[in-house]
Amino acid sequence: MPRILLTGATGFVGRSVRPALLRAGWQVRGLSRDARRARARWPELEWIEGDVGDPAVCARALTGCDTALYLVHAIGEGADFRRREVATARTFAAAAGAVPSMRRIVYLGGVAPIDAGSEHLQSRLEVGEALRAGLVATVELRASMIVGHGSLSWLVVRDLAARLPVMVLPRWLRSRTEPVAIDDVVVALVRALELETDSAWFDIPGPDVLTGKQILAETARVMGLRRPASLDVPLLTPRLSSLWVRFVTRADWSVARNIVVGLTHDLLAQSDRYWSLIDHPVRLSFAEAARRALAAEEREGVPVRGPWGVVERVLAAHGS
Repeated sequence: MPRILLTGATGFVGRSVRPALLRAGWQVRGLSRDARRARARWPELEWIEGDVGDPAVCARALTGCDTALYLVHAIGEGADFRRREVATARTFAAAAGAVPSMRRIVYLGGVAPIDAGSEHLQSRLEVGEALRAGLVATVELRASMIVGHGSLSWLVVRDLAARLPVMVLPRWLRSRTEPVAIDDVVVALVRALELETDSAWFDIPGPDVLTGKQILAETARVMGLRRPASLDVPLLTPRLSSLWVRFVTRADWSVARNIVVGLTHDLLAQSDRYWSLIDHPVRLSFAEAARRALAAEEREGVPVRGPWGVVERVLAAHGS
């Protein structure tokens, strides 16, 4: 059986792609900072403990692997996170290049904005460049908002739609993006492992082009709520907006801040040809992806406690 190293194995995308890898016949080796805890929860996997930025850990984890999925990315952790993210990617690429059996790295990054974009978005692009500059052929897949239970950006959207019947909407919520379902992202990642290409990058957009305001309205509709009333306020900056986003949602401060700042730019794919390359032209709509995310949350039985839990239940009961 071919062996794949799955970095970020315990994260949102890592947990989602792992069953598909096993079904496809891959022997999955996970890399985790807490291998004991991961092994107790997912004993069917082989686990290596350590940090992806440690050259010795990377060498040990990659030995005997044919491919690797690079799903590691910090969201604004520390003042120099951008430099550290690129340095970590270079370390991983160098370690992979020293393993004779390694033939492919697949990295999940972010869509490039038209202008410079936020530091968070630039970091994701620079990580892709660092990996593609290595000796091992690397496929970089660029997604905007990923819709699924466990996605941090979806958590922000879901909580805002469920908890605010009246919203103050700054001008940046007119920015457009192409949200993609986690189900489609999983297909894109697994098929990239066998795609016959040298190092390259591809956008993986969803089928709908939506503004932030439309995303919130559609999420409320899927949840059975009335479309929230809104008041456009052009002077509310992204950084000020992140304060109320932080208050209303369950996302922590660094997550809320970086997601909101990232939304100030159109995040539109330059091309959707990747879906044709892998023969996956039909993707889930945003509404269907949202329904699946909400269903997964319900199956997991995630309780929403505290005052916001009361607000959600009241609004759901009245459909408003």
